Amino acid sequence: MASNMKAVKLRIKSVQSTMQITKAMELVASSKLRKAKERADTCRPYFRELHSTLQDIADGNTDFSSIYAGKAKNEKRCYVVIGGDRGLAGGYNSNMFKYVERISEGKEYCVLPIGKKAVEYYKRRKVMILSEAFAEIAKVDVSDCFEIARLLCKEYREGSFGHVNLCYTSFVSMLSQVPQHTPMLPLRDLSRNGSEAEAEKIRNLILFEPGEEEVFNAIVPEYIAGLVYGGVCDSVASELAARRTAMEAATDNAEEMIEKLNLYYNRARQASITQEITEIVGGAEGL
Repeated sequence: MASNMKAVKLRIKSVQSTMQITKAMELVASSKLRKAKERADTCRPYFRELHSTLQDIADGNTDFSSIYAGKAKNEKRCYVVIGGDRGLAGGYNSNMFKYVERISEGKEYCVLPIGKKAVEYYKRRKVMILSEAFAEIAKVDVSDCFEIARLLCKEYREGSFGHVNLCYTSFVSMLSQVPQHTPMLPLRDLSRNGSEAEAEKIRNLILFEPGEEEVFNAIVPEYIAGLVYGGVCDSVASELAARRTAMEAATDNAEEMIEKLNLYYNRARQASITQEITEIVGGAEGL
């Protein structure tokens, strides 16, 4: 009985130590989440407006001469997959990887992973990786997004792949983060296939100076960098929210476990005391 009580006491101390860690991680995630959410909220209108504007251009122009707007050279795809740097964030990383597996099923593709978990996952899977230079999402800033955009545009022009998609986790709320993907290249992939009348209306409102090709060759890298940065901001906020929720649940579970273990310990202690009293009484009666 005594050895059993000792084991329970050690178990209680172990769970308490774990609970201190999960509580600390929850507080750290909460403190970082506020700034990350503000940054995501600030860049989201730009992210959406940029994508919408390029959709309008893709809808209204059928005579593009830019390489970025023409027909895809091949059907190979490049997925820019944004993951996290660490685990302990619930299903944040696994949900993203499962989502990419689903949309890429049966297709030839390569990836440009952002975040340690994304790099590790695709290295294990032996998927072709375009670059491992962005393995820490915490260190990815605007200049890195422009570097990513230049790399993607260079490989796209050389025909390494014919489609580019951004895969990120959209921050819906503190309790909901949804994996999504956004087509970036070619611009025809953005077309919403509206009616000819709508296309003609949009076409009449757009004037390119000095010309379509020059404009698109200049604007597309900026457009891709903006989308990637928006995806990074959303994904960082989503990761922190998922980690905060996961650590909060882990802390609650630890508290519940400690409660049960304390109850079990007290019952065992009472049983031990009762047994000792019984033995003393029995011994006294024997005398």
